[in-house]
Amino acid sequence: VFCPDRVLKSASSLMCRGFSTGQMCRQGKAPDMAEVRNRLREIVGASTNWKDHQQALAERASLSQYLAQSQDELPAKTMKDSAIEAHLPLGTQPALREKYLNYHNSVRLLICYSHTWNKELKRSPLSIVTALVDKIDMRKNIIYPDCDIKFTGHVTWVGKTSIEAKMHMSQYHDGAYTDVLDATFVMVARDPENKRAAFINPLKLESPEEEAIFQQGEINKTRRVELSTASLLKVAPTAEERTLVHNLFLNTLDTRTVSFRSRILPPNSVWIEDAKMKGLEICHPQERNIFNRIFGGFLMRKAYELGWANACAFAGCRPTLVAVDDIVFRKPVEIGSLLLLSSQVCYTEGMHIQVRVHTEVLDPLTRQHSTTNVFHFTFRVEKDIPAIVPQSYGESMLYLDGKRHFDETMRSQG
Repeated sequence: VFCPDRVLKSASSLMCRGFSTGQMCRQGKAPDMAEVRNRLREIVGASTNWKDHQQALAERASLSQYLAQSQDELPAKTMKDSAIEAHLPLGTQPALREKYLNYHNSVRLLICYSHTWNKELKRSPLSIVTALVDKIDMRKNIIYPDCDIKFTGHVTWVGKTSIEAKMHMSQYHDGAYTDVLDATFVMVARDPENKRAAFINPLKLESPEEEAIFQQGEINKTRRVELSTASLLKVAPTAEERTLVHNLFLNTLDTRTVSFRSRILPPNSVWIEDAKMKGLEICHPQERNIFNRIFGGFLMRKAYELGWANACAFAGCRPTLVAVDDIVFRKPVEIGSLLLLSSQVCYTEGMHIQVRVHTEVLDPLTRQHSTTNVFHFTFRVEKDIPAIVPQSYGESMLYLDGKRHFDETMRSQG
């Protein structure tokens, strides 16, 4: 089975348009991903060896002198400056089918570094990291393991220190490329030591189409702020949501007793407590990124695999991924960390399953838990599934949060 999470990590050769950072495309020859990653390391000045990490950090500290003191000091860049196309030739290079390990991260980093690149400098003084995955929408259920894949993308919006980048993935089948998925990422620029925010180049808009794309980025930013402000971790549910929770409560009361504690499970339902799954990962150096921390794509893949297994066990059949929503990278994961993953089916509707995966790092010395990510996955199966039913107030909030994410996914795809 060719899994979408594996594809989200792959591009074995890169063909660039408008990418000036060292002439990645030379004489029509597309470099392989080892060359792409090496080029990224050259741009960042990162070490190829984990043991040399501290020395590389010390060398990067000297690049702070090249940081702009304001955005006005930086030349505007166009969307074409960051446009990139990458090919994963699964059809023409069968050996790659054994790998399909996601280097899709390298493509989005190249998009952002090409927007901020200063050709006068050998190395970029910026550390560009992923702040969040705003949305990944699957446009096609089947990804063929023996057909070429194409990634395209460019910067769509910039603030003073942040960048929104969109990527599209298509696959060549039956003589043409068809859309497979669309993804929106928000990246942030930091100083060379990744300690504070850094300014990035403004975006120059050259057409009404680009103005519309940029405006959508502004809308996305506003939506994210509104969703954060209305989070159930901060404010009470709406009146409509409170009514829904109370109706769920009433449907579980045992009518033979006059008691708030006597609860029964309605027909064709599952208690939310009985629809969870847990996992543990030890984070090894081979999963590191160019900044010698654990690669975000590795975290996404492990969360997806656990969420998929959770949905599969709940439904009793193999689910397909519909969307990934609102992944916030709250804290970097260091090499050697103990990563705890907890997956929960939190909402169901018709043939859809909404799964929330919470990841945290455990410090074995202090026994402290620190949240690193929260992932939201929407899956679909080809049969009706049981309703998920909360019992406690906390579980009811999980249910409502899952419903919010599911409704947002359905709106965006409608």
